[in-house]
Amino acid sequence: MATLKFTLTAVIVSVALVPAAGLAQFKNEGYLLDQNANIVTSANTGLCWRTGAWTPALAVAQCDPDLVKKAESKPAAKTPAAPAVAAAATSPAPKPKEAAVAKPAPQKIKFAADALFDFNKSVLKPKGKTMLDDLAASLKGATYEVILAIGHTDRIGSVQYNQKLSVKRAAAVKQYLVGNGIAANRIHAEGKGKSQPVTKPGDCKGSKSQALITCLQPDRRVDVEVTGTK
Repeated sequence: MATLKFTLTAVIVSVALVPAAGLAQFKNEGYLLDQNANIVTSANTGLCWRTGAWTPALAVAQCDPDLVKKAESKPAAKTPAAPAVAAAATSPAPKPKEAAVAKPAPQKIKFAADALFDFNKSVLKPKGKTMLDDLAASLKGATYEVILAIGHTDRIGSVQYNQKLSVKRAAAVKQYLVGNGIAANRIHAEGKGKSQPVTKPGDCKGSKSQALITCLQPDRRVDVEVTGTK
């Protein structure tokens, strides 16, 4: 196809310009346009005039049918696959694992045996019952794994005697708490005798006397350990 190249001024002077049919309002700066932005052609040859801004990318079928046909016949370029990192970026982030619920630590309440029982006895005193009433009230509404009632004695007396006394005192505490609505299968009672004293060997000296009994008072106790949640 013959292509005529003129300057814009020469084209306006030497040719009659008519709008290209079907291309109204098609603004393509690669071709000569009229005042309505229509591509214009020669009245004699029907050819279009390219401007200095023309490139093959601006070719249209009416003016350059061979170029347009050739471009359409080329296989479409494959779109490069998106990088793996892009896919990862658009993928929803994994939900964070729920933090493991920490197992509640046991709460230990120490009851002085002298407050719960008379010396060398395993029957609860009125004052001791009142103290356990308060404990039972504070435990209501809690979920337990286990409640441990552990009896301890001082070192006065034989191992066998103190073991039995510590077991009886722990059992008395358990029985009273069960009577106050605490499930029996959630309470375990045991005695440690004089195997786990609080006082140190050199703290309390002398033979059995009131002074020695008073000094060893911290050893005589019932520990109540509660593991659970409110």
